[in-house]
Amino acid sequence: MTEQSPPLELHDLAPEPVQEWQRLLQFVGLSREDRQAMAATVEVLLRCAPELVVGTYDYLLSVPETAVILGWESGADEAHLAERRRFFAVWLARTLGMDTSDEFAHYLFRAGKFHAGHGPRHIHTPPAYVTGSIGLVQAAFACYLQQANLPGHIIAPALGGWSKYLTVQLHLMLSGYQAARELDQGDLPIRLTLFGRMRAIVGEPEMRAHVPAGATAGDLLRKFFNYYPQARAAALDQVWQTEEETDSLWLELAPVYRPQWGWRVLRNGRDLAYNGGFTTPLNADDTVAIFPPGR
Repeated sequence: MTEQSPPLELHDLAPEPVQEWQRLLQFVGLSREDRQAMAATVEVLLRCAPELVVGTYDYLLSVPETAVILGWESGADEAHLAERRRFFAVWLARTLGMDTSDEFAHYLFRAGKFHAGHGPRHIHTPPAYVTGSIGLVQAAFACYLQQANLPGHIIAPALGGWSKYLTVQLHLMLSGYQAARELDQGDLPIRLTLFGRMRAIVGEPEMRAHVPAGATAGDLLRKFFNYYPQARAAALDQVWQTEEETDSLWLELAPVYRPQWGWRVLRNGRDLAYNGGFTTPLNADDTVAIFPPGR
């Protein structure tokens, strides 16, 4: 009889986008008063939205570094420019609508992955330009409100609210960016195949992830579930374990994730529940498969 491996557990998963979205909105204190102040400026900002969309990409085209990133050294490709303007316009519309929905959190996380080179055109935008672009939007908001001759007692609290809101948006985008970059880091390419419901959630039957030499199956799965946080609810149960810190008098609670009943993870066709668990080292030619119950 095959001896069962240690419990299958994943530690140190990144926070899920929705949880992080709500946590940071609460942290910055985006209040009803903030939203009311922001709403008082929406009409002005909406009138200026076409100028902002067009002007943003005119500016990116004029800066040699960003022109190279976009592949526009010899001028903008019109189809590509139209795509990016549409994407920016949708984001701006949702921003001016002060969208704080859970779906918008996933939208921002996905936008971050796109900026990390995981979009349809595989363009990698360094994070400094992602951060800088949010700063340029905030500066444009301030300029438009000043040009509209709004009084200071309206502009000041509104800009405070927009700053809070856009900063949290930036955090979500950089979280998605980091998850995508981590998926690409490492010398060993590992094939990850998906079955059943997992295919529907991810939208692909398989993918490639890179891990460093000496990485384990758990390291690979951590990258996968950080990149596709929406897959956690279907396949993982979150439990809380106590951890004793050497420099603390208190026990700390930490989330641990375990496969739900019936979910299996196989390495080269062998169920990890009975063959080394998630601490099993990976090799470059390995295939890891995730199966839902009933497969």
